[in-house]
This record gives sequence, structure tokens and C-alpha cells, in this order.
Amino acid sequence: MKLAIGNDHVAVDMKLEIKAYLEQKGIEVIDVGTDRRDHFNYPVSGYKVARLVADGQVDGGVLICGTGVGISLAANKVHGIRACVCSDPYTARLSKQHNNTNIIAFGARVIGIETAKMIVDEWLNASFEGGRHQTRVDMIMEIERTQQLEATE
Repeated sequence: MKLAIGNDHVAVDMKLEIKAYLEQKGIEVIDVGTDRRDHFNYPVSGYKVARLVADGQVDGGVLICGTGVGISLAANKVHGIRACVCSDPYTARLSKQHNNTNIIAFGARVIGIETAKMIVDEWLNASFEGGRHQTRVDMIMEIERTQQLEATE
């Protein structure tokens, strides 16, 4: 498995720990984030990780900024990306099972490193369930593709 990881200046320490954690599990990690602690604009890392995922160069991505929100918003602007901010392991697991997320994001100012590891583990170990969830993912992708939705119940 190969993952991309990206971060901003707030999340350097957490990124380094999560990267090492993933590598210890035998996962190849492509680091497109920053090691600078003074200033770094999170959309840069969000976009780079999303592009690698969308282009099929990696199997998924991990994004970390102060809250996880800004960096995931940037990633979600890339066609084909379903990035989800998670502050707990349960949400991470269900984001993959029900929404087929291909990027997980979290905030270095919101959660601690052990929670981040649990979030990553739950997300990596989950599988998309398909079925009724596939219909909903297809609807999300239709919105992305057409900027509209033929809503049906």
C-alpha cells in the first residue's frame, strides 16, 4: 500500500509521527507536506495529496492541519476526491464504509497523537460496503460532475 501525506506548519510534529507510524506498518508514504514551522499554506498540501490520489499514484491520503477542515476543503476541490475530517475512530471507519473516502483528515490542534493513530487504523482497516451506500456515493459524484442532482427519495 502507498499513501500520500500532507500538512501545514501547525501539524509538522504530528505529520512526522503519523508518517513514521505508517512506515512501521510497511506502508510506503509519499510526503508532500512541509517540515517548516513558521508558515505554510495548507491548500498546497491538500491539493498535492488529492492530485496523487485522483491520478492513482497512491492508494489514499492523510491530511493534517490545525483542524483538518481547511486542508480537506482544498483536497475536496479535486475531481474524484472524497476527503473527510475525523476527530474520532468511529467516524473514520464509517467514512470509508459508507462514503468510500479516499483521504482522511484531522486536526493537530484538535486531537492527540494516539487518537490520530486510532483514526488512521480504523480508516485503513475499513472497506467500502457498497450497496445502498454506492447509490449515495454515485449521487455525490454526479453533483461533482454536473453541479446538479436529480434528487429522488
